[in-house]
Amino acid sequence: MTERPVSRVRWLLVGWIFVLSAVSYLDRVNISIAGSSIAAEFGLSTVQLGTVFSAFLFGYALFQTSGGWLADRYGPRRVLTAGAVWWGLFTSLTAFVSPKAGSALALLIIARFLLGAGEAVMFPGSNQFVSRWIPPQEQGIANGVVFAGVGVGAGVTPALIAYVMEHYGWRWSFWISAMLGLLAGLIWYLIARDTPEQHPLVSAAELAHIRGAQQQPPNEKIAPVLNQKVAAPVAKIAWRTILRSKEVWAVTLAYFSYGYIAWIFFAWFFIYLAKVRGLNLKTSALYTTLPFIAMAICSPLGGAISDKLVQRYGQRVGRSVMPVIGLLLSAIFLVLGARSVQPRVAGVVLAGGAGALYLAQSSFWAVTASISRGSSGSVSGFMNTGNQFGGMLTAQLTPIIALHWNWSAPFFVAAAFAVVGAAAWLFIDPARTLEPE
Repeated sequence: MTERPVSRVRWLLVGWIFVLSAVSYLDRVNISIAGSSIAAEFGLSTVQLGTVFSAFLFGYALFQTSGGWLADRYGPRRVLTAGAVWWGLFTSLTAFVSPKAGSALALLIIARFLLGAGEAVMFPGSNQFVSRWIPPQEQGIANGVVFAGVGVGAGVTPALIAYVMEHYGWRWSFWISAMLGLLAGLIWYLIARDTPEQHPLVSAAELAHIRGAQQQPPNEKIAPVLNQKVAAPVAKIAWRTILRSKEVWAVTLAYFSYGYIAWIFFAWFFIYLAKVRGLNLKTSALYTTLPFIAMAICSPLGGAISDKLVQRYGQRVGRSVMPVIGLLLSAIFLVLGARSVQPRVAGVVLAGGAGALYLAQSSFWAVTASISRGSSGSVSGFMNTGNQFGGMLTAQLTPIIALHWNWSAPFFVAAAFAVVGAAAWLFIDPARTLEPE
């Protein structure tokens, strides 16, 4: 019997998680573009609209760890599919809320909170997939591709949502976002499996490549030997072990700092360029896309460099160098950009800070995948909770800092957090795996 050639199913699925990642950001960022229209129709103040925005982040942060547990318990195929259906449902329900409803504001807040709760499974679920499907020496580029979807999704949202709103109204922008999410989730369910052993298109050679690079139990047989696929057992890690790990706490602190920096771009960059730097609407929109383009480019680039470093110098150096360099470079760009006199130069330099930040992105998720394979969803969800609380702090603290000092100060504070995050990586040993029960 002729052996099938080496398949590349794992990269097809990583590519589709990239699509899910982009769609998830479309669903969460669309309201920032439609916000003015929603506020006008519902008679909302800026503070009330901000409460609607922050409701998503609160739900997203609150359910990160439980979302990761679900991915560990039920597998990335079902959990990411259910997540995409959930996003579609609550994105569309936002558009169904009527301004005539007596509790319209409360309904909007609830819809956004529940959307955030559903989206909480996205990246813990993808990390559970990576830990099961991708060998350690490829996890950097795999996570880099997944998080490039963040930049692409956030980058295309303004143009897409603005076009749909102009021609069909803001409600249709939400319904189209919902339909894209449902379609992406359906395709994922059809093409994905929880483990490579379960996928009919994975060749013996690809399975050997995946499993040969991962640590195996002593008695486990590999498929090329038996000419059949045997599912690799996945051991779970006790929460008391997770919470006693200095690596888990250090990477969570570092990702908290990361989230604080990232959400300056997601929440405040457009307003900063338009209101503070005085750029017109069209120019502000153009320059607002630059950080997201930089994110989309630098996320896989940082992952690829990290993988090369891992192959040459091992896990400790390979996974730690890029986040330290990326965070410190981001701090430099943030300070220089905030101090720049020219608005357009400031926009470009600050966008460089976003790109430098995303050089570090894949290392966070590769480390949590490698130290806790059986419970990577739970551990990465716990880490991402720190990230989201960092983002929530940015959303609330940035205007307060700007009001009491000036608009350069928030970027200086973010630069300080970048230094803290880089320092936290000195306490992380990616080779120190958590032992399952």
